[in-house]
Amino acid sequence: MTQHLEATILDVFTGKARDRWEGKAPSAIAKQAAQDSLWLSKTGLSGDEQADTAVHGGLEKVLHHYAADHMPHWAAAWPEQAEFFNPGCFGENISSHGLTEESLCLGDILKMDGATVQICQGRQPCWKLNMHTGLPGMAPAFQKTGFTGWYYRVLEEGNVAAGGTIRLIERLHPDWPLSRVIAARFNPRLDAAEAAELAAMEVLAEGWRNAFARKVDPAFVENTDRRLKG
Repeated sequence: MTQHLEATILDVFTGKARDRWEGKAPSAIAKQAAQDSLWLSKTGLSGDEQADTAVHGGLEKVLHHYAADHMPHWAAAWPEQAEFFNPGCFGENISSHGLTEESLCLGDILKMDGATVQICQGRQPCWKLNMHTGLPGMAPAFQKTGFTGWYYRVLEEGNVAAGGTIRLIERLHPDWPLSRVIAARFNPRLDAAEAAELAAMEVLAEGWRNAFARKVDPAFVENTDRRLKG
């Protein structure tokens, strides 16, 4: 029996790519709450953009969901900027209470208002989080805590809006909560058997499957400096 999990969409966020930082590529991480229902297609929300499509967007990064449940943690970690930590502050598209990396699993299929979506990977934080928040340690902290949020692929297109319901309708991999998958992705000494199991999971986004395939080799060392520091 599928576990009953249900939440309400707090807000839906979209943004346009624009120049933010001198000498850096444009970014669409600054997003605004939508006032109306938006169409969610197989490639994204109407009105949303990705500045660097090499690492953002695509069929397996259509929608980023972030748990508003984590905001108190960040406010406590950086009390001098506590007022910054509100839904939408990390460039997410969807915000909710009650759904987290602990309660959701890789491959979960959810009815999101009028659309149907499937969790296919976590978020790999990058240097843009540091620039956007003004906190040089933000991206590394995201990675260390595992409070990264997650991405969906869209199975059935439909409208989504603040106030809509998100409901789990099918759980395919109960042994793989997102918290475990995300921790594995960032573990430099991941067990080879666990890496191989993840690399073979078709529901996982291709980029993450490839990363786990590399981690099967005990000699592989992943350099994250460029992603985290820019």
